[in-house]
Formats: sequence, C-alpha cells, structure tokens
Amino acid sequence: MKPWKLLTILLIASFLTACATGQRRVSEPTASLQQLSVGADGNWSLDLRLQNYSSIPMRFESIRFALSVGGEAVGTLEAATTLTIGPESADILNLRLAPSAEGRLHAADALASGRSLNYRIDGTIRAAPDDRGSARDYTVRRDSTLSPVPGLPGVMR
Repeated sequence: MKPWKLLTILLIASFLTACATGQRRVSEPTASLQQLSVGADGNWSLDLRLQNYSSIPMRFESIRFALSVGGEAVGTLEAATTLTIGPESADILNLRLAPSAEGRLHAADALASGRSLNYRIDGTIRAAPDDRGSARDYTVRRDSTLSPVPGLPGVMR
C-alpha cells in the first residue's frame, strides 16, 4: 500500500473516532419566567423555564429564587424537583406563589394598562450531569420583562 493511502486512511479513522466520542461540555444552566398567570384569588401561577446549555443531560434537583417585580420584592420561588433536561434543551417548571401586596398591585396595574412588567429572579439552581457525580449550585440572576397576552386576561408572557 502506498504511504499516502495509509496516511489518508489513518487520518479518516482518527477523525471518525474523534467525532464518535465527542466532547462532554457542562455549562451553567439558566432560568427565566416564561409566563405569569394571576388567579382569581390574587395568587400567581408561574412557568419557570429551565435551560440546559450542556452537551449532556442535566439532572435538576432544586431551585431557589428571590423574585421581584417593578423593583419590589414579591416572594421566593422554591422547589425540589427530579427534572432531567436533555442536552441543549429546556423544560418548564410550574410554580405557585402568593405574592406580596406590592407585587399584586404591580401586576394588576400592568395588566389593566396593557404595559410590560419588569422582573428579576436572583438565586440558585442545583443541578448535576445526569450520568455522574453530585450536584452543585449555579448562581442565576435574570432581569427581563413580561407583557400582557391579548385575549388571555390575567396572563403575561
């Protein structure tokens, strides 16, 4: 066999081996509010979007966030979970919250006037690679806005 053919075969084989094994990348997960629904009793149902940016599945064990809207602290979002999210994917965690009086006023005002509602979540996500090891805490701080959804009273996205 000619040396250049042997070299070509070896290069192709090593390339295919490298592609097959792939790199395991563990990236910090993040979270955001996807939806806030105000109930008739004034309590909120929140859809928290958990995003896994890792190249492997991640096991989410718990979340704890201080939530503020319009610059006012409204409550704490806290939950234990057994949610596993695939590589570079997201899933939704539904949470209930009895917000502070100030939070209720801010949400009611935004809904009544059709304006956006600024929010901040600040806290931790406890997660681990699904196939190994113990979990660790990832710090998350997110500032964003939710806007009223036309045709869905009491709902902001």
